[in-house]
Amino acid sequence: MATRVISPLNVFLMLCLITFWGSSFVVVKATLREGLTPVAIATFRFLIAGALFLLVLLLNRLRSPDYAVLVKKRDVPTLSLLGLSGVSFFFIIQYTGIQMASASIASILVCLLAPVLISVFSARMFKEQLRRKQVFGIGIAALGTFAVIAGGTVGLRSSMGFFLGSLILLSTPFLWATYTLVGKKIMEKYSPFLVVAYVNMIGGLCLIPFSLAENTFHEILTLNFHEWLAILYLAFTCSLLGYFIWFYVMKQVKAAVTSSFMFGEPLITVLFATIFVNEEMTLFTAAGGFLILIGVYLVSRK
Repeated sequence: MATRVISPLNVFLMLCLITFWGSSFVVVKATLREGLTPVAIATFRFLIAGALFLLVLLLNRLRSPDYAVLVKKRDVPTLSLLGLSGVSFFFIIQYTGIQMASASIASILVCLLAPVLISVFSARMFKEQLRRKQVFGIGIAALGTFAVIAGGTVGLRSSMGFFLGSLILLSTPFLWATYTLVGKKIMEKYSPFLVVAYVNMIGGLCLIPFSLAENTFHEILTLNFHEWLAILYLAFTCSLLGYFIWFYVMKQVKAAVTSSFMFGEPLITVLFATIFVNEEMTLFTAAGGFLILIGVYLVSRK
């Protein structure tokens, strides 16, 4: 049964998690500079992650014959939608946006804007009326989004590329909101880890045609040491280990408590991006991120 108090161990694990996930944006930026394309990075990451998830499922089945590893046929289309929206399309778009704009902008938009959209879409789906405070929060978040994009565009040299990259990244919170709301229902039928495993496996397989189309699939045989290190970090630490931590803590602590740690993720990204890939952080971007955070608080507060 979930408890209200979070233990020091769980605090440590959640801090590790937001460090893994926050740093992933910067690892991708650095790997893009090595020469790999967004599609190639996403494909290699999720093929390896999918294989790791499959291995864990098989090991769990060997340990316990009653452990369920199969899903019903009628749920395959839903899982495929989750694989496309939460992995294939999501990460191609996110990594393209990181390449054109920045790791910091990608983190701010998806980590802070997605909770706002999830709250709005949930209200629409369940025909709930948005309170005045929530509408005000949405407005503040929208203003913050404008500040993030406009401030970065004005402050950086390649302003047109940054602007287009930011617009591309704006679609990621919509994809994540779709993934979250569709996935919420199917996670009531199966264990969350099983659903995430299938999503990673399906998403990785769906990325193969994109990589073949741009003729980069063969590059998996020519990755250098730094590229392999980055791909394995993304696949093992951010995907497999990250979700292990997430579900482990979620079993013991309320979802609202674990989710609140996610608001620290953009801060990790900004810090790492400034130190390791020399990204510039404008005052507008910082102020915009703060406004989005206020908007998230107003929209999600009960």
